[in-house]
Amino acid sequence: MVSKGIRAGTFGVLTIVGTGAIGVWTGMSVLADGEAGLACAGTLALYLALVRAGRALVGIVAVLGVCLALHAPQVAAGVVPADRGRVQSVVVTSVDNAGKAASGRARYLCSVADQDGVPVKVRIWRGCGRNTRPGDALIVVYDPQGRVSPRGVEAGAGPLRDLAALAAALVAGCVIAVVGSYRLTHALSATSRPFADADGCGHPSADRR
Repeated sequence: MVSKGIRAGTFGVLTIVGTGAIGVWTGMSVLADGEAGLACAGTLALYLALVRAGRALVGIVAVLGVCLALHAPQVAAGVVPADRGRVQSVVVTSVDNAGKAASGRARYLCSVADQDGVPVKVRIWRGCGRNTRPGDALIVVYDPQGRVSPRGVEAGAGPLRDLAALAAALVAGCVIAVVGSYRLTHALSATSRPFADADGCGHPSADRR
C-alpha cells in the first residue's frame, strides 16, 4: 500500500509540475496559467476519494495539489529564462510597497529602465527590497523569444526549495491517504465478518441437517 501511495503521489507531482513547466517553455497559456495543473490536482483528489481515503486527507492533498499547481509555473518562469535567457543590468526608477507576499514578508515592486533609459514594461520584485532606491542597479534575466517576462535575479534557491517541499508533502499525503484507506477497508471487512453467517434476525444461523 505504501508503494501504491508513492506511485500515486509521484505521478501527481510529475503531471502537475510537468504541465506548468511545459506551458512556460512552449508559451501555451492554458498550461502556463496553472489551469491544467489544477485539473491534475483534482484528478488526484478524485482518485483518493475513489479508493475511500478519509475526507480530511483528501482535502489536504487537494489543497497541496492546488498550491503546487499555482506555484510550479512561477518557478518554471524563473528557471526558463535563466536557462536560455540573457542577463542585463537595469536602473531602478521608482520603488513601491506592494504589501505582503504569501510567505508573510513585505514585497516591493521596482519600476526599471534599461541602460538606454527605455522603461521595462513589467515591474521587478525579485531583488527589489526595502533598501532599494531609485538609481540603484538591478540584474534581470529576460527571454529573447519573449515567452517569459523579464525577471529579477533572486539570491538562493528559495522558490525551488519551496516547490520541492510542496511536492514532498503531496507525496507524503498520498501515502498516508492510501494506507489509511486500506486499513479502514480491512477494519470494516473484519467488523462485518461475524454477521456473514447470520440469519434474517441477526443471529448466527444453526446448521440444519
